[in-house]
Amino acid sequence: MTAHVAVGVDGSPSSRAAVEWAADDAVRRGCALRIVHVCEQWIYDIPLQTPPGFRDSMSESCQGVLAEAAALAREHVPGIEGDTVLETGHPVEILRREAEDAEQIILGSRGRGGFTGLLLGSVSLALAGHVTVPVVVVRGDQKRTHGVVVVGFDGSAHAAAALEYAFEEAARRGARLHAIHTWQMPVVGQGATVYPPLFEELSAAGRRVAADALTPWREKYPQVEVEETAVCGHPVAVICEAAEAADLAVVGSRGQGRVGSAVLGSVSHGVLHHARCPVAVVRAREEA
Repeated sequence: MTAHVAVGVDGSPSSRAAVEWAADDAVRRGCALRIVHVCEQWIYDIPLQTPPGFRDSMSESCQGVLAEAAALAREHVPGIEGDTVLETGHPVEILRREAEDAEQIILGSRGRGGFTGLLLGSVSLALAGHVTVPVVVVRGDQKRTHGVVVVGFDGSAHAAAALEYAFEEAARRGARLHAIHTWQMPVVGQGATVYPPLFEELSAAGRRVAADALTPWREKYPQVEVEETAVCGHPVAVICEAAEAADLAVVGSRGQGRVGSAVLGSVSHGVLHHARCPVAVVRAREEA
């Protein structure tokens, strides 16, 4: 297939929101839309005797989910180009394969299998940071637009990839970019005092890091209005607060504080769970 974005669907409300978001994204990118539904293998592997017509009924249900998603995409963006894919197997494995030749992959924040207390579904969490292309997780209806893209960054390669993606998205949308760099006070012993000169020194260093990281992207995308924030605070809390008035939050899949064995960093994990707007998780190219 030609250049396309892929969206995984399962008939849930967040899946419907993901379809609409993906259709809009395909239009912005000038590419096609691929809608993917996975009919899970357990339906065919049940060891017990099932009622007559059970498997046929489940197959028809899977086909119906895909047809409904395709109809929603056409209703949302009349004339949109694309195709549909119905596969049998494990959703994570199938969607990872679909991500291999997609521009990016879009998912709902929680599917039909999620517990109501969880904000992020297992499929979304298993894909974010684990595939080579950006993964966008969409939560709820996105009818209201703010004209703002938020990106969190540090000095890591993953943050540089996130900045590139965020500037591109802001340029496509004609949106303002809110770029956030956070720093935290060093851990000191009980009763120790952090003197104002130390705070000012750390604050100035944070501003320098932010300015240096943003300069090449400002030059490459002069049309993008940038709001720059360098602040002492926890990155998840600061990014999520800014995301309250944003159309998209962008994070790298890992940052400077990563543990070598962790594919998804604590900041990206936290933003995925708590931000109320769609979140894009972007991997660095050397890991792609």
